[in-house]
Amino acid sequence: MARCFARAFVFLSILAAQSAHAQVSVDFSKITCEQYIVMPKADSIAIWLSGYLHGGRRDPVIDVNKFEENASNFRAACRRADNFKKPIMELIEANMPK
Repeated sequence: MARCFARAFVFLSILAAQSAHAQVSVDFSKITCEQYIVMPKADSIAIWLSGYLHGGRRDPVIDVNKFEENASNFRAACRRADNFKKPIMELIEANMPK
């Protein structure tokens, strides 16, 4: 009986651990430049933001070279002291071509 309980406990512990790491949600409107710079997956966020913004403009074409240049310029802008505490979405919207 104790052995069966121990197996069930281990099984449930493994399931609980897997479900705890299953989903991560990010509210991009609240990420500041300071947080963006130190994120381990900042490139993934830049890709998502690019898709989001292109989708909003209904522009399905992404120039990969231009994307890399824009991402590099964005990181540089985030490192400026006057932008450090700004939300990244605010910085992007302020610098988007009209």
